[in-house]
Parts: sequence; structure tokens; C-alpha cells
Amino acid sequence: MSTVIGTPLSPSATRVLLLGSGELGKEVLIALQRLGVETIAVDRYENAPGQQVAHHARTITMSDPEQLRALLEAEKPQLVVPEIEAIATPVLEQMEAEGRIRCIPTARAARLTMDREGIRRLAAETLGLPTSPYRFCDSLEELQAAIDGGIGYPCVVKPVMSSSGKGQSKIDGPDGVKKAWDYAMAGGRVAGGRIIVEGFIAFDYEITQLTVRALGADGQPQTHFCDPIGHVQVSGDYVESWQPHPMSPAALAASRDIAKKITDDLGGLGLFGVELFVKGDQVWFSEVSPRPHDTGMVTMATQWQNEFELHARAILGLPVDASLKSPGASAVVYGGVDAAGIVFDGVADALAVPGSELRLFGKPESFAKRRMGVALVHADDVDTARARAKLAASRVKPRAA
Repeated sequence: MSTVIGTPLSPSATRVLLLGSGELGKEVLIALQRLGVETIAVDRYENAPGQQVAHHARTITMSDPEQLRALLEAEKPQLVVPEIEAIATPVLEQMEAEGRIRCIPTARAARLTMDREGIRRLAAETLGLPTSPYRFCDSLEELQAAIDGGIGYPCVVKPVMSSSGKGQSKIDGPDGVKKAWDYAMAGGRVAGGRIIVEGFIAFDYEITQLTVRALGADGQPQTHFCDPIGHVQVSGDYVESWQPHPMSPAALAASRDIAKKITDDLGGLGLFGVELFVKGDQVWFSEVSPRPHDTGMVTMATQWQNEFELHARAILGLPVDASLKSPGASAVVYGGVDAAGIVFDGVADALAVPGSELRLFGKPESFAKRRMGVALVHADDVDTARARAKLAASRVKPRAA
């Protein structure tokens, strides 16, 4: 694509529309605006974080095909950038096939990765990548049969369509099966949706391998890798991350081989978050997101170009630099309360921690376990950064206004 960039709010403008405008989308929008791009932030609710900084804000039900098509026809953006999974992807595929939009990275990638079934079948059955054993189930009876038929205990149950770990749980024995099923049904984005049950891998750690497909000097896509990101998840939801995570040369090579194979197949340009399990030198594919990853927020403290800047540059056809600047870590700030328009105490105390930064997302409504911000720290080593990031996050005290 051309790397000519116009002037926002003029006939020459380069217009990019984001479908999903949470905290990750907000940072992508900021990165695009720094490059002179006119931005359109779309979300399901008013005043989403990204809508607060974009040139234009639109609120629709993105999973509604008619609403999505009408919006894209009205806005006519040069690029459509899905930032969440709950989107009517058949509309994107049809309009892309008609040459009416360019979807990042591709409409096919958006469809395959919007649910765990599509991407798991691609990884395991088409590409032959190592994964945990798995089955897809449509009922409690099928779940029990899958466990009894070879998946065994312990195992992990997830809705095929969910985000941020919602509906995900581990089953240690027969007594936990119904509870896990009910939890998955409550946490999925589709009522009565399918679940995936996975055999549990006793991994040493899990990483996110941020992988960037960007145009090289020859005009062809080239693959770039960020240093591996380690992270801690609770009930499938990220609570802290750090970079770089130490790995054996063999495990690092295997991780990047898996990441390149899956992203090459998905195609297009942009940044992908590839999640992997690692035990010794063995690596298993878990999931992939064709967009910036929540664990990758740490790159705002660790890289010369963070994951959002890498995504913005790549989708515009510009050169990228995925190199590390400093070790660092991130830690989540939860809402702690269920309230609208909360206030944050302790911000000055948090920023007094050496090497620290804060990102308070500006979400209009808080929930006890909703991610409302993140503490970021750079330091000489990861252990120091992790301790300081958790300290800084703990000093931020959200409360009802």
C-alpha cells in the first residue's frame, strides 16, 4: 500500500476506523494520530476510552451485520482495524471481497480468531502446530464424555467466544464439571455457545510472542519479533506481565517458528499476540490475537516502539523497530468498586515509585474486577521491575466519587 499520509479533517485525510475502542484501541488511536491519521473510534457504549481521543466517535452494536455495514458504507475508511472479537465478521469478509474495505490484517484473520474453534482447528489440524489435546462441546453431557474419553483431569474449559478470560476455569475432578460448564455459559459472548475443553499441560511458564508483519524495503511482508513477554493470569485474565522473559535458545526458536507459521497463514500486515505454553525446550501453541495484546502493554515501558506504535506503523506500510529498550513490567489496576465516574486516590504515591508510569484508561464505569488502569515500570532487571510495578499498582486506590 502507499505510505502517503494526508491531513486529518481534510479531503486528503488518511482515515482509519477502529472496531473496538477500549484501552488497547485507545493507544492504537494515539499512535495513528501521531502519524497524522484521521481516526474513527467505534464501540458498543458511549465514551469508551478510545472515543475520548479519536477525531470521530461512533456507537453501534458491532455484532449486528446491518449496523456494521451501514457504518462502513457511511464512513468509507481506507483501513478497518478490528480491536475486539465480537464483530459481524461475515460483513467484513464480504465487503473486503467486493474491494470496498481493507481489513487489518485480513477479514479472514478476523473471522478465524474471533472464536477459539476457528483458530485452534487452523493451528492444530491445518498447520500441524503442537497444541494441548482438545474437544469442542455443545452440552454438559458432551463435556463429560470428552473428559472421560481421553481429555482427563485436570483440564481447562473455555467458551469458544469470550474475552479477557471470561468463563474460563480449571477442572480438577468430577465434582467441578457442572460448575465449569455453568461458568463458561455465563462468561461466553453467545448464549448457549460452544466450549472448548483442553487437556492441562504442566508447563513451566507461558509467554506472549508479539509478532509483527510489516513491509520491508522490497515491498514484501517481513516478520519481526519482540522479546518474549512473561505473564501471570488469574482465571484467564492477565494481572501482570514483564519483558524480557528468559528462555532457552531452543524454546525461543520454537516459539518464533510457531508464531511465524500461524501469522504467515493469517497474512496481512500488523501486530499479532501469539500465546504459547513452554516446558523446558518444548513449546505449545495456545491462542493468537491479530492485534495488540493486553500483556503487551508492558512494551510502553520496555521498547523503543511499543506494540501500539508497531501496529500503527505496520498497517500503514511503514518501517518498524521491535527492539528492546529496557527490562520492565506491568501490573493491573482493578476498579475495586461497582460505580460510574470513579476517582483515583494515590496517583502521586504510585508515580513516586522509581521508573514508574501509569495509564488510567478513563472507562466511564467501574466494576470490582474491571481493568481500569495499569502501572508500568522500567528497571535494570525484570525482578526489580515486577516488584515496583506491583507496588505502584497497589498504591492506586479507586473509589466511588
